[in-house]
This record gives sequence, C-alpha cells and structure tokens, in this order.
Amino acid sequence: MMSTQAGLSRRLFLIRSAQAGAGLTLGMSISGQLLAAGETGDFEPNAFVAIQADNTIVITIKHLEMGQGTFTGLATLIAEELDADWSQIKTVGAPANTKKYANLAMGLQLTGGSTAIANSYTQMREAGATAKAMLLAAAAERWKQPLSSLAVKSGTVIHTASGRQASFGELAAAAAKQAMPKKITLKDPSEFVLIGKAKLSRKDSGKTDGTAIFTQDVQLPNMLTAVVAHPPLFGATLKSVDASQAKALPGVKAVVQIPSGVAVLAESFWQAKKGRDALKLQWTGGSERSSADIIADYKKLAEKPGLSAAKKGSVAPALASAKHVLEAEFEFPFLAHAAMEPMNCALQKTKSGVEMWYGCQGQSWDQQNVAKVFGIAPEQITINTLYAGGSFGRRATTLSDYPVELAEIVKAWGGPAPVKLVWTREDDTLSGYYRPMYVHKVTAALSASGELSAWQQRIVGQSIMGAGKSVDHTSVEGASNLPYAIPNLSVEAHNTQEAVPISWWRSVGSTHTAYAVETFIDELAHKAQRDPVEFRLALLKDEPRYQGVLKLAANKAQWSKPLPEGHFRGVALHKSFGTYVAQVAEIAAQKDGKFKVVKVTCAVDCGVAVNPDVIAAQMEGGIGFGLSPLMFSEITLKDGKPEQRNFDAYKVLRMRHMPEVSVHIVPSAEAPTGVGEPGTPVIAPAVANALFAATGKRLRKLPAGGEYFTA
Repeated sequence: MMSTQAGLSRRLFLIRSAQAGAGLTLGMSISGQLLAAGETGDFEPNAFVAIQADNTIVITIKHLEMGQGTFTGLATLIAEELDADWSQIKTVGAPANTKKYANLAMGLQLTGGSTAIANSYTQMREAGATAKAMLLAAAAERWKQPLSSLAVKSGTVIHTASGRQASFGELAAAAAKQAMPKKITLKDPSEFVLIGKAKLSRKDSGKTDGTAIFTQDVQLPNMLTAVVAHPPLFGATLKSVDASQAKALPGVKAVVQIPSGVAVLAESFWQAKKGRDALKLQWTGGSERSSADIIADYKKLAEKPGLSAAKKGSVAPALASAKHVLEAEFEFPFLAHAAMEPMNCALQKTKSGVEMWYGCQGQSWDQQNVAKVFGIAPEQITINTLYAGGSFGRRATTLSDYPVELAEIVKAWGGPAPVKLVWTREDDTLSGYYRPMYVHKVTAALSASGELSAWQQRIVGQSIMGAGKSVDHTSVEGASNLPYAIPNLSVEAHNTQEAVPISWWRSVGSTHTAYAVETFIDELAHKAQRDPVEFRLALLKDEPRYQGVLKLAANKAQWSKPLPEGHFRGVALHKSFGTYVAQVAEIAAQKDGKFKVVKVTCAVDCGVAVNPDVIAAQMEGGIGFGLSPLMFSEITLKDGKPEQRNFDAYKVLRMRHMPEVSVHIVPSAEAPTGVGEPGTPVIAPAVANALFAATGKRLRKLPAGGEYFTA
C-alpha cells in the first residue's frame, strides 16, 4: 500500500497532468479518488522516488521551486544514479513533513541560503542508487542471472549477454518486493552522464503556456477570497472599524478583525477589494520615523565602537602610523523583495485538521505557526507545495506572516468554506518585509609602498536574527570573513531597533557588505596606483579559489585590452554561501550623458557543477537582480509611511537595462555549493567601480538614481 507522501505526490502529479491549463479544481484530490486510480504497480523505495507501471518516474523535490531550477537540479542527481531517461522524469513538490524532507543543513524543511543542491547532493544520489539496486535485483531474480551480468541504460535494465531488456515500469512491482540494499555504491564522477554534462530541459515547465500551477490557479468548491486592510504605520493598532458599507456590497460575505488588521471575505477578489476600500478604519500608534531620521541616527552610531565581529592585530596604531588613511561612509536603503507573485495562500478546514495550497518556502515554520492558531498538532496541517513566482527570501519568515494571517481569518470567520488570501502588489510593498537599511563606515591604511596595512569597518542596521547584544552574522557576513590578507583588521556591528519589519533578502548580508568592501578595495588600489585586479590578487595570495575566479573573469573579459572610446570597466569579487564569484562589468556612455551596463563577464566556482545551464541562468538572474538596487530600487519612509507602492515608484530592472552576460564555470571536484544568491552581491560594486573609471566619482549612497542611469 502506498505511503501518505506517495499518495500526495501522485495526487499533485495527476492533478497537474490531467487538469493543466484548465485551472486547479481540487475537489476530487481531497476525496482521494485520483489517488486510487493509479496505485497498482508502483515502486517507492524511499521518500523521493516513485516508479509507476507506465514507466514514469515521479521525483518528490523537498525544496520549493520558485524559478531557481531546484526541480531540475535535484531531479538530475536522482536520474544520474538511477540511469533514468530524462524524459521519464516528473517532479512534484514535497508536502510539509520535516522528518522526511528536512534541509540537512538546517534541520528544518526550508528552502533558503542557496542550500538545495549542497544539502541534497549525496542524499538524492543515494535515493537514486537505492532504487536502481532494487530494480537490478528484481531483473536478476526474474531472469535468473547474476547481478554482474546486468546493466542499466536510459531507464532500461539490460542483460548484456542475451540482449534481454525490461523497462523500469515493467520491473516496478517486482522491485517493490526486494529487500533494501545494505550497501550502495555511488558513481565515480568519471562515469557521470547527466551531472555537469548534459543541457537538460527544465522540469518546472508550463510557465510560458499557462499550464504551471500557482496559488492563484487554485479554485476549491465554494471558495471565498480574502483581502486584508493593514495598518498605515508600522506598529499601529486598530482603534475602530465601521464595516457597514463594506458588508452591503455585492458578494461580500464577512468582515472580521484579526491581529494584523481587518479582513474582508467575498466571492471574488475584486468584490473583496471593493469591500476593503469601503471600510472606515481608525488606527492608533505606530512609528512615524522617516528614512532621513534613521540614517542620521545610524551615522552617529557608526562613529562609535560596536560589537566585535572580527579582530586581528592592532588597528588603531596601524592607522596612526600609516602613510595614507582613507575613509568612506556608505548608505543602503530598505529594499522590498518585489517577487512577481505577491503573497497568497489557500486553506480548507477538514475533519482531521487543515489543508493548505501555496508556494511554501518554510514548511516547518508554517506548519508549526498555523497549528498554533487552531490549537492543533503541526502534523494536522497538510501543506501542498505549489510553484512560487519568486521569493528572494520573502516567503520564508519565522513568523509565517501571511499563512498565519489566513489561519486567523478562517478562525475568526468560522465558516466551512475554503478561503484564499490574496495580497495585492501594494499590500506586499507597503506591509511586507524589507531588507534592512544599513550604514557602513570603513577606514583603511596604506603604507608608503602601497600595502594595505589596516582595515576598520563598522556596520549599523537592524538585526534580522534579533541578535540583541550579540553579533548577527547576517549583518556582517562578507565583511567579518574578508579573504584579503590584512594584518590589522577590525569589523564591528551595531544592532538597531526599528518598527520596520525586516527579513533576509537575496544574498542577505552580502547585499551591502560586498558593495562596501569591493568599492573601497578598488579605491585603495587606485590610491596605491595599482591595477585593481593585480592589487586584489596580491591580497589573495593564500586564497586559490578566489584567485581562480578573479583570473578567469579578468581573462575572459580581456581586462588588459583597451576598450572602445566611451567604454569603461570595473571588477569585483565575493564569496557567499560557499560559492566564489568574480565579475567584470563594462559600461558605455550614452548620448544623454548617462551610462548603460553593456556587458558582464562572470566567473563562478560552485564546486561540482550539477547543471551548467541552470548555473548560468542563476548567475544571469542574480546579476539582473543586483543591478536593481544599484540603479533604482529603494523603499523610503516619510513620516513613517513607505513612499513606494508599486512598480511605478519601486523601480526594478527592465529588459532594456539588462546587459549581455557571459558565464564561465571553474571546473572543480569540490562539494557543490549554491548558486541562487551568490551572483547578486558582486554586480553592484563591479558597475560602481566602472562608474569611477568613467567619472572619477565614488558612489557611496544607493541607489545611484537618474544621475547615472536612465530609468
């Protein structure tokens, strides 16, 4: 009999296959009728692999697919060891089940930190190898031949001597009866057929023809849609509500007060939104601090010693005796995640608990937090993980803000119908989580011979981890672990308190530390009258992997070759999430006196390159994502309220701004590391260094705005 997970995997797979393109109507899936239709003949040796009698291989992926290619990457690992044909492979998202699907690097079922491949590399390969061993055992038993006489190729078991063959599907039922192998042997990398070799079609397909299933496609019987009126100021609370006009509108079924605001439930989204617009609300309290107030306070803190995040040698004497002392102050604004799919979630109360459908990034947190709302066990919260239209950290919050908000709505309402919560773009921009605002003050010393002798860096900003009086590694990562050989070094942090809700943002601390470090290193190189690449290489004499990406990027960009008139180059490198990235950015002067980023040469060392095409895509996407906060993106507060509501004011990169990108992967036998985030931190300092080459000006405050780039 099939396991609970197998049933859910099959259920989602069958729903997607049978109903793709027609909306997702889940009445039959809840009753289990679709599951019962295809049970016979399945072979499920573990939580990740299910082989069906029709020769389909369903691989359950424990990490959320939000565009980063995790369905393809993790499926590649299993398909490699299983020796499956890529066309056989179907993928489904894992439900909430921490025991089965924990991120091995975190102990939680969570997608984040660019860990999907890194934590699953051996686990998924072993899952595939186990399945193959049992299929081979079934064939050996059927044909009465020794295992050594059998081979597997492209989803077929072959008896070499006789040429007899059997597909995986034909052997599935017999394989299910075999004992689990006591020991398995993984392939030697020299035997790889898919890993690092093949350009494979993506398994998160259907996004261009409408057949991919997202939360907005979920249509449960009698489902209502909810929207929420949130406080206009962070930290404000509801004083009073008059819902009479809202309740009188067509389609509006209920108005309920919840901890995060006031929710309107209606038969459609538009009816719910109109109902929200008709509410008469009064709020009290909340922070009225503006961005200018916060920055001014941060700058004062940056003048004072903070918590020690890294220390080596004696900085003060080295600064006092130096030939040249340089100082710089950097300002980084709040940033929205701005994922293309705003927050949403669907929930149905059942006899046994609660069932949910959405692009869930932190199943362990969400399961626990939603269970607390209803006063039931976490295991009673069933989460069906769908595709997510981007996240960049937004969908993984320790408090599970929007799933909990939906749970509070359903609890307060008390009705039997399923409910879908929908946040608008404005809701997400005004009431969501932000990348914290930061101020850096960096001071460094050069000797008479141009050697970097001292470095002091103070970082001021809110602690994402709520560190209080201890150092938050997410604030200082990329600065506290500088690779450069500096004999005297001090990195300090100030954790601030603000009402603004904050969370990790793609590449987290490296979003600001890489910029401050790499633009200032560039400034020091010019002060020392050294080539920026050579200056860095000298400081990286004991860091071969840093040197490797820097040399590769410089070589591929023809760093020493003169550029056409009006073109300028800048370089930067950074390591985040275990992956080394160097980029050379080329900009070109435009007729209006501004600049366009025309070309980026990127070198990446991420250990074993599982899917080179996915790696290139993630570097390209990370570069585009990182250009936005350099050029345009910022959340500014005026009297406590965000001034940006939608993409008209919160500007992000457009296709016309995207440069040509070439990605070069360093061959490596090291353990694989992530690529979802490491491409992002490097591009902004590389372009800023190119701007200095063009203008002689250093960009200390982001975003650059209209002075340098056309919106």
